[in-house]
Amino acid sequence: MQIVFHPTQLEHAPAREFLDGAWVDYLESPRRPRMILDALAQTQLGPVITPDDFGLAPIRAVHADCYLDYLQSAYAQWVAAGRSRDGVYPDTFYKPGFLRRSSGIGGQAGAYAFDLSAPITAHTWSAAYWSAQSALTAARLVREGAHAAFALCRPPGHHAHADLCGGYCFLNNAAIAAEYLVQHPAPDSCPPASKAESQAQGVGSRRIAILDVDFHHGNGTQAIFYRRSDVLFVSLHADPDRQYPYFMGGSDERGEGEGEGFNWNYPLPAGTDDARYLATLDEACARIADFAPRYLVVSLGVDTFGDDPLGDFALTGDAFPRIGARLAQLRLPTVFIMEGGYAIESLGANVAGVLGGFAKG
Repeated sequence: MQIVFHPTQLEHAPAREFLDGAWVDYLESPRRPRMILDALAQTQLGPVITPDDFGLAPIRAVHADCYLDYLQSAYAQWVAAGRSRDGVYPDTFYKPGFLRRSSGIGGQAGAYAFDLSAPITAHTWSAAYWSAQSALTAARLVREGAHAAFALCRPPGHHAHADLCGGYCFLNNAAIAAEYLVQHPAPDSCPPASKAESQAQGVGSRRIAILDVDFHHGNGTQAIFYRRSDVLFVSLHADPDRQYPYFMGGSDERGEGEGEGFNWNYPLPAGTDDARYLATLDEACARIADFAPRYLVVSLGVDTFGDDPLGDFALTGDAFPRIGARLAQLRLPTVFIMEGGYAIESLGANVAGVLGGFAKG
């Protein structure tokens, strides 16, 4: 399994975020990918490669042009306006019902963000860009015949909407990878490796399933595909009545229009343990098998771990290889996209556990 990562992804390094009513050190730090790479180096899972540059076109297939223009210019505009060099932190947020959108940088910042956990610094755009290129490269590897690939995306992406950043996310890497696979069906030279793959080719090679196993609901990914039937979105996460992102992720959210029935959320209670989580994962995997996709994209968050500072589940380290092994049972070409996980000392081992469990499964 090849691991895709670009060193530029380390350069996004805000000093702080606003969490639980206080300014704290930024939890989504460059230490995270370093810890993951160190752990994976011990596993001999596969080589680390740098991503190819696919340009902006596949990113524009998911994100609004005006939003991408903002991400690229926001920091320079912010500093030019005499604001803090620490980063773009909006202080006023656009809401439906407001009568106009401001063209000034203060108004743009509030229109293109939904919280204070995604500050834009001098290097945010380049880091997010190469994070997306890592996802695209992993998707291409799988499209060309690899059974699996791991994009060590950082910044993460599943909270980013088509025109909104938040939750540490700027570009939705999983959505970009999935859309790339929709638009670039499997080459004829890649025969199906399983019955599920054969069925998928029979009903349409453009079907993609996204499984989000992060502790937090992938609100951005859901929003991007909510009205589509060619991409199935399935998510296991903390109940939004209790946890971020609060306003999406309910079990009654099933999609709209053509997408009705192609969105499945499994909100879980505080204290969810290995047994409860794995049983729910079985249900989610059954949904995916019934959909018979050509490819599986996994938004891999390990903040479900019991010691994670942003979670309240009770998963042990033993759960993560079992998660990987269960995903392997789907026998689908799989693109793993890194999302959350903030228990720094255990982060690498937990990610390696999922990927190792998949490889052995």
